[in-house]
Amino acid sequence: MASSYHLNGVEAWDGCTASAHALRQAQVDVVAAYPITPSTPIIQNYGSFKDNGYIDGEFVLVESEHAAMSACVGAAAAGGRVSTATSSQGFALMVEVLYQASGMRLPIVLNVANRALASPLNIHCDHSDMYLGRDSGWISLCTCNPQEVYDFTLMAFKLAEHTGVRVPVMVHQDGFLSSHTVQNVRPLADHVAYKFVGDYVGVHPMLDFDKPVSYGAQAEEEWHFEHKAKLHHAIMESSAVLEEIFNDFAKLTGRQYNILETFNMEDAEVAIFALGTTWESAIVAAKKAREKGIKAGVVTTHLLRPFPFVALGEVFKKTKAVAIMDKSSPSGAMGALFNEVAASLYQVQGSRHPVLSNYIYGLGGRDLTQTDLDRIFEDLSQDAQKGALTHPTQQFIGLNGPELSYF
Repeated sequence: MASSYHLNGVEAWDGCTASAHALRQAQVDVVAAYPITPSTPIIQNYGSFKDNGYIDGEFVLVESEHAAMSACVGAAAAGGRVSTATSSQGFALMVEVLYQASGMRLPIVLNVANRALASPLNIHCDHSDMYLGRDSGWISLCTCNPQEVYDFTLMAFKLAEHTGVRVPVMVHQDGFLSSHTVQNVRPLADHVAYKFVGDYVGVHPMLDFDKPVSYGAQAEEEWHFEHKAKLHHAIMESSAVLEEIFNDFAKLTGRQYNILETFNMEDAEVAIFALGTTWESAIVAAKKAREKGIKAGVVTTHLLRPFPFVALGEVFKKTKAVAIMDKSSPSGAMGALFNEVAASLYQVQGSRHPVLSNYIYGLGGRDLTQTDLDRIFEDLSQDAQKGALTHPTQQFIGLNGPELSYF
């Protein structure tokens, strides 16, 4: 039996350490992994826990990320609680198997320390890998700091394994900006964390020889569509389950999460929408903007898939101007978040249809400064006063050399 790990009420952890402890406390049956920067410390710490007797489950080091997710699919189909971690190129190599996992409705939890995709080769954070997986049939949870990484990893198991969901879940954190940034984290005791996650309950496990089943069967035009439609329905319905889990977690810890987090949106005329660590940076800028008389607010989502279209439309429907921040190259289109926020404003009644602008930022780890955010709120203020764009719709900010903008 695994030894209990003594934890202080407050620990100084980075995001990778927080993730590794959450995996340990969830008593995962199988972790199969091929380490890659910046998610490596998740696997490194987990391996140390295993070697020192804090884990009973299997820890399998494989030859690639494709093999890692393949091993996770096999272990999950066999009837175990399963998890892994990756980043960037490793995530890209997993993509084929991500679709296998979601199509088989296997409740695997994948921690992703977000990093740019090559080429050129780059180890730093942007959201290219996050966006790459958004249509793979997985639920995608977004976090803003190490505390949230810990909390959301625990909650991810409850969500993925819920009998009304049974869909794999990704937990995203910003590479280095969260994964390697040490902050105060308030963990649960081992037994409390495990009680919250609960025992794993298998559904049609392959190792139940009294009820033999097949996974990954072929389904052509007669049934393929129905499988995908049922998966989509389960993902769409999962947000209600996640809200229940948020409420249960708040009763246990006092930390209340929401699918949408808002700052000063009650009377905001202008707002920034961003994911990950940018949320906290934008709050600092919004406070300064308020001192200048700009009614500024900030919004983020903890849920990229399913995307909260209606709730987001309600939050923004009375604003006058909104900046949507995309930390991934749009490659010939508007940013993905821009398109989804724009769509959300057509899902609600009474929307003022605020002026929308799209800022591409932070690719390959380029710093987003407070000066950049100050300028965005100034742009939004002018848009709000005029009731129309006062600048191009899409702008690349923080770019060396000439400015780049479109539309």
